[in-house]
Amino acid sequence: MAAKVLRDDDFIEEFQNIGARGIARKYKMDARSIHRRRRALEGQYKTHILPSVKPQSRQSPTRELEEHPGRLSIDVQDGTVLIGSDSHYWPNIISTAHRAFVYFNEKLKPKFVIKNGDELDFPRISRHAPIQWEQQPTVIQEIETAQDRLHEITEVNKNAKYLWPLGNHDARYETKLATVAPEYARVHGVHLKDHFPRWKPCWSVWINDTVVVKHRWANGIHAVYNNTVKSGKTIVTGHLHSLKVTPWSDYTGTRYGVDCGTMADPYGPQFEGYMEDNARNWRSGFVVLTFYKGKLIWPDVVHVEDEKKGLVSFQGKVYEV
Repeated sequence: MAAKVLRDDDFIEEFQNIGARGIARKYKMDARSIHRRRRALEGQYKTHILPSVKPQSRQSPTRELEEHPGRLSIDVQDGTVLIGSDSHYWPNIISTAHRAFVYFNEKLKPKFVIKNGDELDFPRISRHAPIQWEQQPTVIQEIETAQDRLHEITEVNKNAKYLWPLGNHDARYETKLATVAPEYARVHGVHLKDHFPRWKPCWSVWINDTVVVKHRWANGIHAVYNNTVKSGKTIVTGHLHSLKVTPWSDYTGTRYGVDCGTMADPYGPQFEGYMEDNARNWRSGFVVLTFYKGKLIWPDVVHVEDEKKGLVSFQGKVYEV
């Protein structure tokens, strides 16, 4: 369809000026067909066709024109994306899901690795009062623990790009500082990203303009269903710790609501106080997205079968990590 609307030189100029999403909106085209044509023209003319970047911008190679602040757009035609969420990393605890995440990052060699928010817990700077006399780690203990865990992830797959849509617990760090010490804005160290330079922060990651990865949107037991039905996109969220895939099919095809679960032990010390020993409809694990010719195939989950024994399941096989 794109070839009938634009000549090659016009297409290239438009892509450089307004990017794939801009062309899709302006000419009512499908985003996947736009990227296919771009790659074909790159091969034909032996060049890279990229959207223009304003000189003052600090955009990463994964981002197109920043039409939406906090959104990163990436292109994955063939390969995997590894997505884990809600690690709530705690000093001196390494969960089975975390060990499995490191293992599959090394095994699958995904092009992109996404931690989908709430990697830290920050109970000491929460707006909620402490419960009884519960012991809570200090802010620096949490940061140093998360630095160690995230370093373990990046070390086994150094060619991947690492992205981090922030969660509500992560946001506690800067929210507290902005509240009590607003004069320190933009000083190095007061922003969470200063402590994790390998990870690109954002509010959402858009993959091929058809899959949205963000920490949360709808709430409640039917959140993943509501996310995909209402948005018209496949949406991968965390926050609710439920670890599940809910498909939805209509005239546009099949898309998915996906919950990443939690990479913490659901009965770990992070949750002891406020959960009051209640039963939890939570599952520990993470998600693997696989793309074939730009299309997402049915999402896979890695599920922790036994926390104490270090057993996880993936695609019908059990792994000990």
